[in-house]
Amino acid sequence: MTEPDGGPRRPGTLGRRQAARLGLAALLTAGCASPGPAAPARELVAALLDRRAAALLERDARAWAATDASGTGPDSLWARTAAVPLGGWAYEVTGAEADSATATVEATLRYRLRDEDPAPATARRLLHLVRRDGRWRVRAEQAAPGAPEQLWDQGTVGARRGKWGTVLGTGEQDGVRAVARLAERAVPAADDAWGGDWARRVVVLVPGSLAETAALLGGEPDAYRGVAAVTTGSPGPGTPADRIVVNPEAYAELDDRGRQFVLTHETAHVATRSVTGPATPLWLSEGFADWAAHRAAPRPLTASAPALTAALARGEPPRALPADDDFAFDGDADALDRAYEGGWLACRLVADRWGPDRLRALYRAVGAHGERNGAEQAALRDVLGTTPAEFTAAWRAYLGERLGGSGGRGPGA
Repeated sequence: MTEPDGGPRRPGTLGRRQAARLGLAALLTAGCASPGPAAPARELVAALLDRRAAALLERDARAWAATDASGTGPDSLWARTAAVPLGGWAYEVTGAEADSATATVEATLRYRLRDEDPAPATARRLLHLVRRDGRWRVRAEQAAPGAPEQLWDQGTVGARRGKWGTVLGTGEQDGVRAVARLAERAVPAADDAWGGDWARRVVVLVPGSLAETAALLGGEPDAYRGVAAVTTGSPGPGTPADRIVVNPEAYAELDDRGRQFVLTHETAHVATRSVTGPATPLWLSEGFADWAAHRAAPRPLTASAPALTAALARGEPPRALPADDDFAFDGDADALDRAYEGGWLACRLVADRWGPDRLRALYRAVGAHGERNGAEQAALRDVLGTTPAEFTAAWRAYLGERLGGSGGRGPGA
């Protein structure tokens, strides 16, 4: 492992680590079937991990047992991934240390889910090797320090697949099946709202607890408490491995309609991901996802926007469109609700007044900008023929008309 820059070093640490790295080649050569001239340690480790990856992909139990000390037992990585539809699995060694009987290897794992991922997902991994019977095998594999876990790190994964995509879960399999049924409805609903060029498939991960949800996302549980689901993945074309991660504890508190709403909302994020960029404001990205979910299961506006309805009834209409910071999960649930409702109703205003096609065009136009400065103003002008100030005034008036109260004529107008 790399020593932290500027960190304290005990006398002799560097020399011991250099010796360990140089010795790893010889240590691993002793476990090769055809000993030859010593090769660089990284190449020998890479060869071992290449065999491990091939065995897992081909489901070759004998080849796997030759690379893994735990074999194919019920707690092994082999067993935990048996139901996962893997289309790719490969390691790139990034560091290694060893003594006479054990080794620790850092690697980047690149894997794909079959029929789902256009490009590999990546994960930083830590593999512990042990020498037994003259051969080196992997004793354990886990997330590298500071890296998110993978679902199979948390237990045996069950899978449900269909033309709509894949649901993978470690929890109660009845729950996995229930999420799959909702995903089957969420994909066409999101497609009806967005259309466009997307895979029309979704991958949903269902861990067993809030803590495991946070571990998959690389965060702390408190950051996701009360959040029913999150979509992961970097914005932009060619994005690999979008995932919807369900928080089973918050999800279980919703009724059937709420669960469907959440999954359709997150699926809309997957659909729009390739045209969502740094310039896309959250009122538009979150508002569009809510618009997709609401139009699939419409309800009276006041029932769907209770926080804003109450604010208008108090004579406290919003002064401006929700800012990105308004969508932060900082403990103020009412403020967060107002932000989501405000973004949704801004998108609904565009769809009502200019038409759904213009809403989609607005989304694309903003996302096409490489930076935030001026993007929203340019998109509103080019697509809707309006300005941010005019649009905000129209939105405030729309709230007043649809939800009651003073709307745009209240304080701050």
